[in-house]
Amino acid sequence: MDILKDILLYSEAKPLLFTRLYFWGFFAILLGIYSIIYKKNPLRNAYLFFMSLFFYYKSGGYFFTLLVFSTIADFTLGQLIYNSKTTLKKKIFVATSIIINLGLLGYFKYTYFFTDIINKTFQTNFEVFNYLASWTNDLTGSGFDISRIILPVGISFYTFQTISYTVDVYRGKVKPVKNIIDFGFYVSFFPQLVAGPIVRAAEFVPQLYQKYKLTKQEFGHAVFLILNGLVKKMLISDYISINFVDRIFESPTSFTGFENLMAVYGYSIQIYCDFSGYTDIAIGVALLLGFRLPINFNSPYKAINITDFWRRWHISLSSWLRDYLYIPLGGNRRGKTRMYVNLMITMLLGGLWHGANIRFVIWGGLHGIGLVIHKLWVKLNLSLSKYYTSRSSRNILFRFISVFTTFHLVTFAWIFFRAENMDKAFGMISQIANNFQFKLIPIMFSSYIKIFLITILGFTIHWLPSRFKESYRGWFIKSHIILKVIIASLVIFILYQVKSAEIQPFIYFQF
Repeated sequence: MDILKDILLYSEAKPLLFTRLYFWGFFAILLGIYSIIYKKNPLRNAYLFFMSLFFYYKSGGYFFTLLVFSTIADFTLGQLIYNSKTTLKKKIFVATSIIINLGLLGYFKYTYFFTDIINKTFQTNFEVFNYLASWTNDLTGSGFDISRIILPVGISFYTFQTISYTVDVYRGKVKPVKNIIDFGFYVSFFPQLVAGPIVRAAEFVPQLYQKYKLTKQEFGHAVFLILNGLVKKMLISDYISINFVDRIFESPTSFTGFENLMAVYGYSIQIYCDFSGYTDIAIGVALLLGFRLPINFNSPYKAINITDFWRRWHISLSSWLRDYLYIPLGGNRRGKTRMYVNLMITMLLGGLWHGANIRFVIWGGLHGIGLVIHKLWVKLNLSLSKYYTSRSSRNILFRFISVFTTFHLVTFAWIFFRAENMDKAFGMISQIANNFQFKLIPIMFSSYIKIFLITILGFTIHWLPSRFKESYRGWFIKSHIILKVIIASLVIFILYQVKSAEIQPFIYFQF
């Protein structure tokens, strides 16, 4: 009986993560039943919808009711927008959708942030009170803590997804989904539900009505992505995080400047491997079910400027911010000055989306400044692109300098993204600038040799030429199924040996 409860009931200590054996047991059972019903689209969609709700319940507890509420609200509003005869009514309904979604997101994510600002500005003493928990306790007799607000896992992602749906219906880019089960499946599809990629209705909804299709090559690609994602997360990201990065960021002034710098480099590859690893697994799992999700990362540390970085990093978010924030603000249509202002607003809000803390605003602001400087650089006819048409040594050097500079600007900004508070962020910068301890580098390098080798391995793989990476990916896809099984078994064995005792959730679960 206890085993059954452990399987079916939510446990905060045991969320349903891609890196847990429980998830792969869940997916195996899901896939077994799916193999029987996959040819019947309505049944298939309903089945995956309810299994996705169970997945979210196991990942985030009773907050799955918020997901159901958002599904019902935006399905209804999408129908109302489409069927309205006047532009005014359409605007009212799309505004209602935006207010509801941003209201929920704001309540759960930013109540503490704005309460602190108000208290500090006006010398007040307001305290946070969880009205939703209180109402739930009154209605159901439950015992939720009403003194604190917990951020529901994945709310930032599915909120943006449902907003894009109603806005696109308003813009006439998509027709509303007629069946609420199908719409619920689009919103809650479990591989990408809690950490993206953010999927547009125009990309995903047509797939709901297509026949299941998975070629031999796509199967190989899906398995490759899943294994690749697990290696990124468990072998590189988790190992660096637990054994080095977390310790330095916890107390940066207790370590030398060299150790702090290595921790910043370590976090750069950690967050990339963590987030892109999740995306790889999500895309691979979805592909096995016959659904194609958009690419979310494209070797971002190969970027030659900040603009190029945001074309490669978290692509679904950057394109969402462009289409639903930057362009509605006016984009680049209202003059250069307004364009720079729009860029800064977009990046500042993009930073705030990541977390209710001034650190994230600074992180977004640094990227906004970088984008503005790059636009000014282009305006002055100093665009780097004209240097990349030739193979001369000068142009190769110029490209290296561009990538090197962009990488370090991005890495510097990660300090504010990762540090627990501003004091620790500035403490880390101070240690790097004033207490580097060059003489101790050989000793420290030998002490952290495994950490540094894993870090170097991560960056080396990342910076490998695309053609080379495509070649070994293609080789795996074309290999015999027995060889795939052998490679997968070997990878799983290695990951089991290096996995941490404690659960290491994906970084972007907190957003």
